[in-house]
Amino acid sequence: MKIPFYRIGAIASVFLTVACNSAQKKSSDAVIASEDKQSARTNFEVSAADLKENLEYLASDELQGRSTGTEGIEKAAAYIEEDFKDNGIASYFQNYRDRFEVQGKKAFNIVGVLEGNDPQLKDQYIIIGAHYDHIGIQEAVAGDSIANGANDNAAGTVAVMELAEELAKMDNNGRSIIFALFSGEELGLTGSAHLAEVLKQENLDLYAVVNLEMIGVPMKDKEYMAYLTGFENSNFAEKFNGYAGQEILGFLPQAKEYNLFKRSDNYPFFNQFGIPAQTISTFDFTNYEYYHHAEDEAGKMNFQHMGNLVEAILPAILKMANTPEKEIKMNE
Repeated sequence: MKIPFYRIGAIASVFLTVACNSAQKKSSDAVIASEDKQSARTNFEVSAADLKENLEYLASDELQGRSTGTEGIEKAAAYIEEDFKDNGIASYFQNYRDRFEVQGKKAFNIVGVLEGNDPQLKDQYIIIGAHYDHIGIQEAVAGDSIANGANDNAAGTVAVMELAEELAKMDNNGRSIIFALFSGEELGLTGSAHLAEVLKQENLDLYAVVNLEMIGVPMKDKEYMAYLTGFENSNFAEKFNGYAGQEILGFLPQAKEYNLFKRSDNYPFFNQFGIPAQTISTFDFTNYEYYHHAEDEAGKMNFQHMGNLVEAILPAILKMANTPEKEIKMNE
């Protein structure tokens, strides 16, 4: 198995310090007990202002719609990389870029990692992901030809960035967490397919994938905050809601009707690993009319809703990262 780049320095330091540490650290004291970690923080405050600032840049005209292989998506990638660095998220590979080619274009996913701190769990991984590309320039609508991709999917991207920041601050995840921003989604899920293949070749012990897609506006007349694609395929929603202590995820019939489970970046990981790999979304086919449209702009996003959703997701992710057993499973 290939050793992730972020671990090389850590492995070297372990050999240097293990002798002195072993005398003063018993295994029971090496990490916070699993139960304590799960309850260490139950109240989360996510800044809607931070989400707004990040999204307004990623969906700005300067980035020209973030089409794969363009200068605009390069600027988006650099912005995400800087955010990861500022918040202590290490690069999973030698640097943050997982490079591939699609339709003759050079492309890259941005992949960071927060190493787990439980010796029994840290070699198991959760992926939190979203695609950061969009469709770029299109036919003009009222003189505007830039498809800024605010809801699709700058919204999911900034949520991943915020989750990474908050989880790094807490630093009590037993399992390791990969934060992956995918390119090439608009070109057939090519970025996520590439990363899934690479990680499969590494024999990564991947527990689950939480993908975020089009979460910029709230759902209409629903008792739950978001829906889960492939709802019936696993016990993901049941466990996730239980971990969060509220009804976050529900079943949307249209998601099954249009087979959305196979239409976002969760699906390549399910294909490669056969694990719960599912997408959280709030686009319910009635609440947003600007899909792949020049008017998919930052000003149409509901940042308070986005903050509330990220706040609700955080404790569930934290619980996922710390349960002694892998409780989220595919249904028979």
